[in-house]
Formats: sequence, C-alpha cells, structure tokens
Amino acid sequence: MARNLPIQQPPPAMKLVVQYGKCGRMRFSSHRDFARVFERALRRAEIPMAYSSGFNPHPRISYINPAPTGVESVAEFLVIALSQFMDPERVRTGLDAVMPEGFPIIAVEDLPANPVWGASLWEVEIPGADPDRLRTALETFMVASEWLVAREVKAGLREFDARGAVEVATLVAPRIVSMVIRHTEPLVRPDDVIQALGVSDEPALIRRCAQMSG
Repeated sequence: MARNLPIQQPPPAMKLVVQYGKCGRMRFSSHRDFARVFERALRRAEIPMAYSSGFNPHPRISYINPAPTGVESVAEFLVIALSQFMDPERVRTGLDAVMPEGFPIIAVEDLPANPVWGASLWEVEIPGADPDRLRTALETFMVASEWLVAREVKAGLREFDARGAVEVATLVAPRIVSMVIRHTEPLVRPDDVIQALGVSDEPALIRRCAQMSG
C-alpha cells in the first residue's frame, strides 16, 4: 500500500523582516510566550503566511537572536514568509494594531539579499555600583585579552571568555554602560560582562538598542 506523501507547499512569494520591541512588563515574557502571541496576531491581522512543507505545516517564521527573558529591547527581529505580495507598511500597521501593549511593531521591510545581524548594541544600568569603581573595573576589563566567566547551561556550569566578543564598552552615565557585543558561539550576554566587572550584587537593567553587522 502506497504511503501518503507529506504536503508540499509552494515557495513563498516574498519575505519580510519585522523589527519589534519588548517593553515594560512584556520584557518578562519568554520567547515561547511571544511566539504564541505573534502567531495569533498574524491570524488576526489576516497576513497571508507561507507554510512549511511536511505532515505538520506551520507558518514560516525565523527569529533572529531573541533577547533573554527580562531584557527590554527595541531591536528584536524576525523574518516572515508570505504566500502573496503585500505592502510592508500594511503588514506593520496591521500587526501593530493587534499586538498587545509592550510588543510594538517598529518596522517591516523587504528582507535584504544578504542580511547580517552580527552584533548588538546594549545599554546596561547597574544599580548599586560605585561609579569610580565601575569605571576602573570597565577599564581593566577592556585592556584584558581574556576574561573567563561561568554560566549555568543545560549541560551544567560552563566557563568561557566574556572579553573577546566585546567590541566597545564605555561609561555613558555614572552607572550606565553602553556596549557592543558580537554574536559569538558561545553567545556572550551583557550579564556575563556585568559578572566579570563584579561591581554590584543588584540585578542589572538591560536594554538592547540595536542589532547590526559585526
């Protein structure tokens, strides 16, 4: 008896890159929470999505370097594939109208031919840090060739270099550090850098301001 073949979907008509934010209390939403909200918004906004092939087709959405839970951001990106052509600005306004407050749809554009999101610009406020101690620790960190930190991962405690991925880190206010971190493997996060500085036990307030080539 012949086995049923999986459903083969036609190729998408176009791909769009969506820039969105995680603001206010929504920064505590997990990536999975956002994905559910976004897929529901696509249906409510009647965006003509392209679907994957196979026995369980799903809308073609690719997430680009999502920020960790608890981090505020105005520079989250994802790519959607559409089954028919649609004006990107209409997609933006349609999605923004149905997304919950705290998940703004900032921009929707045609996907570039060779997209690169190689680094992120972060702004990190470190409550409780002594400004002079923070400045000294930052200077010491930036002149080091390597700075090992440890983070708990699924496989256990992992040690890695937090310095090599940091292109720029400057003090822009008494307790606020602006830093550009390349997207490396393992991924270095702003809280890894804060751990390396060792200037405060209070949780840092982290905000992603941009993603860029790097």
